Amino acid sequence: MKKTIMTVAATLAAELIIFVIVIGSGLSGALYNVSTLSPDPGFLRWIFSSTSDNSVKYHANGIKVPSLTDSSMIAMGFDHYNEMCVTCHSGPGLSKSEAGIGLYPEAPNLARSAEHLSPQELFWVIKNGIKSTGMPGFARTHADDKIWAMVAFLEKMKDMTPQDYQAMKKANESMKNMKMNMKMGEHRR
Repeated sequence: MKKTIMTVAATLAAELIIFVIVIGSGLSGALYNVSTLSPDPGFLRWIFSSTSDNSVKYHANGIKVPSLTDSSMIAMGFDHYNEMCVTCHSGPGLSKSEAGIGLYPEAPNLARSAEHLSPQELFWVIKNGIKSTGMPGFARTHADDKIWAMVAFLEKMKDMTPQDYQAMKKANESMKNMKMNMKMGEHRR
């Protein structure tokens, strides 16, 4: 038994030394292409996506969800989504931008893929981001209520048609213009 443990320990130590030599020597650059134009082999893609999915589920567990049905909250979430997210994630009836297409892994179309994530998982991803995907974490720039507003919009977007999205965009732009005109009127006084 002692000999078996020593053999396993020696094997693991040798593998670790080889791993460090391969990474440190630059040989790893030849073994793994970091280009976004070179998709990962299937087993690596599975490892990365499974690890990511399981991490999000684990960390989102237990997050308390506020009511997500308030129309002003949804409108605020739309505003943030339309300004920061639509470039990579698109929206109902919209094509992905060149930046969204160029990401690897490609940014999911949230009009469809948000159906598979719980509100807690959406909140956690928006707040914390996902390493090595281009998805930033917004915890440093957005309070939780603003992140929940984005989640509220994503929950609404699951059932949106392209026409609904465009109508919301027009309504949002009208509201912004009205607020801007009101502020300009205040400054003139």
